[in-house]
Amino acid sequence: MKKKRLTLIHTSPVMIPVFSELCRELLAGIEAVHMVDESLLKDILKNGCLTKPTARRVIQHILSADQAGADAILVTCSSIGKAAEIGRELAESLVMRVDEPMADRAIKLGRRIGVIATIPSTLKPTAELLCRQGSEGLEVFTKLCEGAFEAVISGDLATHDKIVAEGILELAGRVDVIVLAQASMARAADALPSSKATVPILSSPRPAIEYLATVLSAIEKIV
Repeated sequence: MKKKRLTLIHTSPVMIPVFSELCRELLAGIEAVHMVDESLLKDILKNGCLTKPTARRVIQHILSADQAGADAILVTCSSIGKAAEIGRELAESLVMRVDEPMADRAIKLGRRIGVIATIPSTLKPTAELLCRQGSEGLEVFTKLCEGAFEAVISGDLATHDKIVAEGILELAGRVDVIVLAQASMARAADALPSSKATVPILSSPRPAIEYLATVLSAIEKIV
Protein backbone atom coordinates (compact mmCIF):
# COMPACT_ATOMS: atom_id res chain seq x y z
CA MET A 1 0.00 0.00 0.00
CA LYS A 2 1.29 3.46 -0.92
CA LYS A 3 2.33 5.64 2.03
CA LYS A 4 0.27 8.70 2.82
CA ARG A 5 2.24 11.92 2.33
CA LEU A 6 2.30 15.01 4.51
CA THR A 7 3.98 18.06 2.99
CA LEU A 8 5.11 20.74 5.44
CA ILE A 9 5.69 24.26 4.13
CA HIS A 10 8.18 26.27 6.23
CA THR A 11 9.52 29.82 6.10
CA SER A 12 12.69 28.81 7.99
CA PRO A 13 14.79 25.64 7.94
CA VAL A 14 15.14 25.74 11.74
CA MET A 15 11.64 24.28 12.06
CA ILE A 16 12.45 21.12 10.08
CA PRO A 17 14.02 19.24 13.04
CA VAL A 18 11.10 20.17 15.31
CA PHE A 19 8.48 18.80 12.95
CA SER A 20 10.61 15.87 11.79
CA GLU A 21 10.83 14.61 15.37
CA LEU A 22 7.07 15.00 15.90
CA CYS A 23 6.35 13.20 12.64
CA ARG A 24 8.60 10.31 13.65
CA GLU A 25 6.82 10.10 17.00
CA LEU A 26 3.21 10.56 15.91
CA LEU A 27 3.01 9.77 12.19
CA ALA A 28 4.61 6.36 11.82
CA GLY A 29 4.14 5.12 8.28
CA ILE A 30 3.46 8.61 6.90
CA GLU A 31 5.94 10.14 4.45
CA ALA A 32 6.88 13.66 5.60
CA VAL A 33 8.17 16.05 2.91
CA HIS A 34 9.56 19.49 3.79
CA MET A 35 9.40 22.57 1.57
CA VAL A 36 11.29 25.71 2.70
CA ASP A 37 11.07 29.23 1.30
CA GLU A 38 12.89 31.70 3.54
CA SER A 39 12.06 34.58 1.22
CA LEU A 40 8.43 34.46 2.38
CA LEU A 41 9.21 35.50 5.95
CA LYS A 42 11.89 37.96 4.83
CA ASP A 43 9.34 39.73 2.63
CA ILE A 44 6.77 39.76 5.44
CA LEU A 45 9.30 41.32 7.82
CA LYS A 46 10.30 43.86 5.18
CA ASN A 47 6.70 44.88 4.43
CA GLY A 48 5.29 44.46 7.92
CA CYS A 49 2.49 42.20 6.76
CA LEU A 50 1.50 39.43 4.35
CA THR A 51 1.22 41.21 1.00
CA LYS A 52 -0.71 39.90 -2.01
CA PRO A 53 2.44 38.94 -3.97
CA THR A 54 3.78 36.98 -0.99
CA ALA A 55 0.41 35.31 -0.42
CA ARG A 56 0.34 34.24 -4.07
CA ARG A 57 3.74 32.56 -3.65
CA VAL A 58 2.47 30.67 -0.60
CA ILE A 59 -0.56 29.50 -2.56
CA GLN A 60 1.69 28.40 -5.43
CA HIS A 61 3.69 26.26 -2.98
CA ILE A 62 0.46 24.73 -1.69
CA LEU A 63 -0.76 23.93 -5.19
CA SER A 64 2.63 22.50 -6.12
CA ALA A 65 2.52 20.16 -3.11
CA ASP A 66 -1.06 19.26 -3.98
CA GLN A 67 -0.13 18.39 -7.56
CA ALA A 68 2.82 16.33 -6.31
CA GLY A 69 0.43 14.03 -4.51
CA ALA A 70 0.28 15.25 -0.92
CA ASP A 71 -2.58 13.85 1.14
CA ALA A 72 -2.22 16.71 3.62
CA ILE A 73 -0.34 20.01 3.62
CA LEU A 74 0.69 21.82 6.79
CA VAL A 75 1.73 25.49 6.63
CA THR A 76 3.96 25.87 9.68
CA CYS A 77 4.33 29.67 9.82
CA SER A 78 1.46 31.61 11.38
CA SER A 79 2.41 34.78 9.51
CA ILE A 80 1.23 33.16 6.26
CA GLY A 81 -1.84 31.53 7.77
CA LYS A 82 -4.30 33.62 5.75
CA ALA A 83 -2.73 32.44 2.50
CA ALA A 84 -3.05 28.86 3.73
CA GLU A 85 -6.78 29.37 4.12
CA ILE A 86 -7.06 30.61 0.54
CA GLY A 87 -4.94 27.71 -0.72
CA ARG A 88 -7.25 25.32 1.12
CA GLU A 89 -10.11 26.35 -1.13
CA LEU A 90 -8.09 25.61 -4.28
CA ALA A 91 -6.32 22.35 -3.39
CA GLU A 92 -7.63 18.80 -3.48
CA SER A 93 -5.48 17.88 -0.47
CA LEU A 94 -6.28 18.72 3.14
CA VAL A 95 -4.59 22.08 3.86
CA MET A 96 -4.10 23.27 7.43
CA ARG A 97 -2.45 26.22 9.10
CA VAL A 98 -0.32 25.15 12.03
CA ASP A 99 -2.09 27.21 14.70
CA GLU A 100 -5.65 25.97 14.12
CA PRO A 101 -5.58 22.94 16.48
CA MET A 102 -3.78 25.06 19.11
CA ALA A 103 -6.49 27.72 18.87
CA ASP A 104 -9.20 25.08 19.31
CA ARG A 105 -7.53 23.81 22.48
CA ALA A 106 -7.05 27.31 23.88
CA ILE A 107 -10.71 28.20 23.40
CA LYS A 108 -11.74 25.12 25.37
CA LEU A 109 -9.45 26.09 28.25
CA GLY A 110 -10.78 29.57 28.96
CA ARG A 111 -12.45 32.79 27.83
CA ARG A 112 -9.39 34.98 28.44
CA ILE A 113 -6.57 34.02 26.09
CA GLY A 114 -3.12 35.54 25.95
CA VAL A 115 -1.18 35.59 22.67
CA ILE A 116 2.59 36.08 22.67
CA ALA A 117 4.76 36.68 19.61
CA THR A 118 8.22 37.99 18.77
CA ILE A 119 7.22 39.61 15.47
CA PRO A 120 4.10 41.77 14.83
CA SER A 121 3.19 39.94 11.61
CA THR A 122 2.41 36.81 13.63
CA LEU A 123 0.61 38.45 16.54
CA LYS A 124 -2.36 39.79 14.59
CA PRO A 125 -3.15 36.65 12.51
CA THR A 126 -3.15 34.44 15.62
CA ALA A 127 -5.37 36.83 17.58
CA GLU A 128 -7.77 37.07 14.63
CA LEU A 129 -7.91 33.28 14.33
CA LEU A 130 -8.86 32.94 18.01
CA CYS A 131 -11.57 35.59 17.74
CA ARG A 132 -12.98 33.96 14.62
CA GLN A 133 -13.04 30.45 16.07
CA GLY A 134 -14.14 31.46 19.57
CA SER A 135 -17.59 32.29 20.89
CA GLU A 136 -18.99 35.66 21.89
CA GLY A 137 -17.36 37.00 25.04
CA LEU A 138 -13.90 35.68 24.26
CA GLU A 139 -11.16 38.11 25.32
CA VAL A 140 -7.76 38.08 23.64
CA PHE A 141 -4.76 39.82 25.20
CA THR A 142 -1.64 40.24 23.08
CA LYS A 143 2.01 40.71 24.00
CA LEU A 144 4.85 41.47 21.58
CA CYS A 145 8.19 40.34 23.00
CA GLU A 146 10.33 43.11 21.56
CA GLY A 147 13.96 42.26 20.96
CA ALA A 148 13.45 38.49 21.12
CA PHE A 149 13.37 37.95 17.35
CA GLU A 150 16.50 40.05 16.82
CA ALA A 151 18.22 38.02 19.55
CA VAL A 152 17.39 34.65 18.04
CA ILE A 153 18.47 35.56 14.50
CA SER A 154 21.79 36.77 15.91
CA GLY A 155 22.23 33.42 17.64
CA ASP A 156 21.56 34.65 21.17
CA LEU A 157 19.05 31.99 22.20
CA ALA A 158 19.39 32.74 25.91
CA THR A 159 18.26 36.35 25.47
CA HIS A 160 15.39 35.25 23.22
CA ASP A 161 14.18 32.71 25.80
CA LYS A 162 14.51 35.24 28.64
CA ILE A 163 12.42 37.86 26.85
CA VAL A 164 9.74 35.32 25.91
CA ALA A 165 9.62 33.94 29.46
CA GLU A 166 9.17 37.47 30.82
CA GLY A 167 6.30 38.01 28.39
CA ILE A 168 4.63 34.79 29.50
CA LEU A 169 4.88 35.76 33.17
CA GLU A 170 3.52 39.24 32.42
CA LEU A 171 0.40 37.83 30.79
CA ALA A 172 -0.12 34.86 33.11
CA GLY A 173 -1.90 36.86 35.81
CA ARG A 174 -4.49 38.24 33.38
CA VAL A 175 -5.52 35.20 31.34
CA ASP A 176 -6.73 31.58 31.57
CA VAL A 177 -4.38 30.22 28.93
CA ILE A 178 -1.46 31.48 26.83
CA VAL A 179 -0.73 30.56 23.22
CA LEU A 180 2.62 31.04 21.53
CA ALA A 181 2.06 32.58 18.11
CA GLN A 182 5.27 31.11 16.67
CA ALA A 183 6.34 27.48 16.72
CA SER A 184 9.92 28.61 17.39
CA MET A 185 8.93 29.96 20.82
CA ALA A 186 8.10 26.55 22.29
CA ARG A 187 11.63 26.03 23.66
CA ALA A 188 11.38 29.13 25.83
CA ALA A 189 8.12 27.95 27.37
CA ASP A 190 9.54 24.49 28.01
CA ALA A 191 12.43 26.06 29.93
CA LEU A 192 10.08 27.95 32.24
CA PRO A 193 9.92 26.35 35.74
CA SER A 194 6.57 24.64 36.34
CA SER A 195 6.14 26.65 39.53
CA LYS A 196 6.03 29.84 37.46
CA ALA A 197 3.78 28.52 34.68
CA THR A 198 0.54 29.26 36.51
CA VAL A 199 -1.66 28.83 33.42
CA PRO A 200 -1.52 26.38 30.49
CA ILE A 201 0.95 27.43 27.78
CA LEU A 202 0.25 26.08 24.31
CA SER A 203 2.52 25.95 21.28
CA SER A 204 1.40 24.94 17.82
CA PRO A 205 3.62 22.06 16.55
CA ARG A 206 2.43 19.13 18.68
CA PRO A 207 -1.33 19.86 18.52
CA ALA A 208 -1.06 20.23 14.74
CA ILE A 209 0.71 16.90 14.23
CA GLU A 210 -1.59 15.14 16.72
CA TYR A 211 -4.60 16.39 14.77
CA LEU A 212 -3.09 15.29 11.46
CA ALA A 213 -2.33 11.85 12.92
CA THR A 214 -6.05 11.42 13.59
CA VAL A 215 -7.12 12.74 10.19
CA LEU A 216 -4.60 10.74 8.16
CA SER A 217 -5.48 7.60 10.11
CA ALA A 218 -9.13 8.12 9.19
CA ILE A 219 -8.20 8.55 5.52
CA GLU A 220 -6.21 5.31 5.68
CA LYS A 221 -9.23 3.43 7.03
CA ILE A 222 -11.55 4.85 4.36
CA VAL A 223 -9.11 3.90 1.59
